[in-house]
Amino acid sequence: MNVLVTGAAGYIGSHCCKALLDAGHQVIGLDNLFRGHAQAGEILAARASDRFQLVVGDIADRVLVESLLRDRKIEGVIHFAALAYVGESVDQPGSYYRHNVGGMQVLLEAMHAVGVQRCVFSSSCATYGEPPEQLIPIPETCPQNPVSPYGRSKLIGEWMLRDLSVASARAKRPFAFAAMRYFNVAGCALDGSLGEDHTPETHLIPVVLEVALGKRPHVQIFGTDYPTPDGTCIRDYVHVEDLARAHLAALFKLDPARFDQHAWNLGTGSGFSVLQVIEAARRVTGHAIPMIHQPRRAGDPARLFSDTRRAEVELGFVPGITDLDEIVRSAWQWFRTHPQGYRSASR
Repeated sequence: MNVLVTGAAGYIGSHCCKALLDAGHQVIGLDNLFRGHAQAGEILAARASDRFQLVVGDIADRVLVESLLRDRKIEGVIHFAALAYVGESVDQPGSYYRHNVGGMQVLLEAMHAVGVQRCVFSSSCATYGEPPEQLIPIPETCPQNPVSPYGRSKLIGEWMLRDLSVASARAKRPFAFAAMRYFNVAGCALDGSLGEDHTPETHLIPVVLEVALGKRPHVQIFGTDYPTPDGTCIRDYVHVEDLARAHLAALFKLDPARFDQHAWNLGTGSGFSVLQVIEAARRVTGHAIPMIHQPRRAGDPARLFSDTRRAEVELGFVPGITDLDEIVRSAWQWFRTHPQGYRSASR
């Protein structure tokens, strides 16, 4: 299949491109490199130079997007391109609506104009907001009440897809989509080829590993008095390669003739606490990883993890990498050989 991947030089997008290439597909990656990395595109091109190309451009460029869809005979789109910091979205909501919602609008209009019939959308568990305790583990039927502009921008993206699906059905123009609501993505490519490189870095596992590398003096723990076994927050960590595999499964499951509309939670169905993550990193790296206790952050629920039954039954998705030490080890393998991220001379 000829597949367009937006946000292809980012963390999850690059791993998804790798999975597509390893499965033998033709991939066009689109990324404006605002937070993506040209080096990730180079690594992917070296992997399959005849089946991958990274196009540097913006999802909001309607002429570019439409020409890529038409000229490359694209059969399906996996859409990752978006801004994705919850805190930043609170400070800069306009940017999040402009890029996340506006970019989705341009993409869907271009797909509709060209007749591309399959879209897999990188959504988020942030669309659920802060579910009540009785709805954890979180099912896809949980009310979607996002509490940040980021979460709202992802929910609006899901609404846009549904509306296009309804309009396509009325016009008898085949179209199908899947909204992939995933939880805490973690780890790096098991073969060490691709990694996680954010600026700023806010994800727990990379932050902890930066302490092990000496790039930070300590890790801050926000809240130690939650109603959990060790008093720290529990989150669901899904390995990035499992996540990529799920996106491929979704793309090939979609039946445009039936106007499929799917939403799947992607997680492991259980969670690990902040202290458990730090202890795993200590085991894997052999470093002490000092901690500093801080007050709770506003809006941090005690537990957030997914109900994975729908994805297992409908998509056949069962995470293969669920051991916390293995998840951390895959990240450590990349971080210790790329201490400056993709800019590292040792890559």
